[in-house]
Amino acid sequence: MTRLPEPDPPAGLVPPCALAGLWAVRHGRSTANVAFAAAAASGSTEPVPGRDRDVPLTGEGVAQARALGTWLAGFAPGAGPELVVCSPYLRALRTWEEMASRAAGLGTPPLDALVDERLRDRETGVFELHPPTALRARAPGEAARRELLGDWYYRPPGGEAFTDVAVRVGQFVSDLGRAAPGRRVLVVAHDGVLIALRHVLAGIGATAPEQLPPVPNASVSHWDGDGHRLRLISWGDTAHLTPPASAGDRTA
Repeated sequence: MTRLPEPDPPAGLVPPCALAGLWAVRHGRSTANVAFAAAAASGSTEPVPGRDRDVPLTGEGVAQARALGTWLAGFAPGAGPELVVCSPYLRALRTWEEMASRAAGLGTPPLDALVDERLRDRETGVFELHPPTALRARAPGEAARRELLGDWYYRPPGGEAFTDVAVRVGQFVSDLGRAAPGRRVLVVAHDGVLIALRHVLAGIGATAPEQLPPVPNASVSHWDGDGHRLRLISWGDTAHLTPPASAGDRTA
C-alpha cells in the first residue's frame, strides 16, 4: 500500500464533494491483461480478439475478486461502503459480483449497486485491444506519436486520451457528490478511471502526471471525506490479496 502524507492543495481549488468516503477498486486480472503481458514477452503483433467491454476475468482474477469480498466483509458496521457504482464492462461487473457473493457469505448485508457508463475503461478506438507490440508493427506512425505525446495526452484515432477520461470522471464525481451526500461509496472500475479519479480529486490546477501511477489488479485506493472534500489516504493497496502468514511461516 502507498500511503500519501501529501500537503493539502489550496482549499479554494479543491472541488467540493459531500461524500463521507470513497474507495476505488480496479477489476481483477483479466484475459486481456494476460494477453498483453504475453505479447510484451514474446513480441506478438496480434491484437486480442473480441470487444474490450466483453473481456472476462481469469481464474486468478476471480480469486482476487473473492479476496476483495473478504476485505469488504472486514469493515465494522457503519465504517465501510454502503453504495457501489460499477463500470458496465464485464470484467468490472464480474469483480463486483464475486466480491458481493463472498461478502454476503461472510455476513455482510447487501449493498445498493448501480452501473454508470462514465466508469467504462479508456476507449482506444481503432486500436482496441492492441498490445503496444501490435501498435508498433501495424501503425508505426501512431506508435511514434504516442511516444512523443506521452500516455496522458495520446488520443488514438476514434478513442480517448486520459484527459478525455478525466472529463467524464469529473462529471461523475460531481454528480455523485450531489446525489449521495454523506454516503460512503465504492467504485469498481479500471486503471484509467482510477488515474483520472486521482487527478480530478487533486483539484483545479493539479499537474498532469509525467508517468501514470501504477494501479495493480484488484487493488484498493481510498479517499476519506469530511463532508466538504475528499482526501487521498492510500493508493493501490493490495495487502488483502496476501493471505496472513501461518505461525510456521513467521520468522523471529
